[in-house]
Amino acid sequence: MAVVAEEERLRWAVHYSSAQQILLVGEGDFSFSLSLATSFGSASNIVATSLDSRDDLVKKYCKAQSNLNSLRERGATVLHGIDATTMKLHTDLKMWKFHRIVFNFPHAGFKGKEDDPQVIRVDSALLLSPVILPSILCFSLHRSLVMGFLSNASDMLRPYGEVHISHKTAGPFKRWNPEELASKASLLLVECSDFRIGDYPGYNNKRGDGFFCDEPFPLVECSTFKFRRVQHI
Repeated sequence: MAVVAEEERLRWAVHYSSAQQILLVGEGDFSFSLSLATSFGSASNIVATSLDSRDDLVKKYCKAQSNLNSLRERGATVLHGIDATTMKLHTDLKMWKFHRIVFNFPHAGFKGKEDDPQVIRVDSALLLSPVILPSILCFSLHRSLVMGFLSNASDMLRPYGEVHISHKTAGPFKRWNPEELASKASLLLVECSDFRIGDYPGYNNKRGDGFFCDEPFPLVECSTFKFRRVQHI
């Protein structure tokens, strides 16, 4: 009977369960975190973080305040000013280990079209030039962000834990090659599944920068890449 009761209490939201300790990185208006918490019926297993300060979030996103209040009411740990590339050293995180570490649509931010092939493509010869094109610099920043996140997340996993990155995969986005970056952090791809925003009721993806920071961007042909440490494959 105890086993049955435990199974009844266990709740799932696609890849995530109420039994997992989950770290969410780079949250926008915290609607993804709240979607999981609503599905679980609690947020006591969720640590939700943003690079933005709380004050900046409230200014940028109209629903940020209510989402943050709802998360805290459900027992979530909410942290601001968390840099994905140095998070393992943060005072409030360095003692934690997680079953799942999630970064949805990581982006370093830039001015211009996000699907510009010049933003995605990099020519190593150009990087040696004293004049660095803005688009090439953007690509380098994006790659550095993802690489820094993966390196930190790899050291924050519990045994057999997973790092998840959701990303666009159509057109020029294919050139991002997260598997290559993950391998440099001793992580190997174990699964790649379709990301469907409808699987997460209430989730609103955000541009995050500029005048339209509170607006969504198109999510067409997106995938969730799941990685584990090499020794836990």
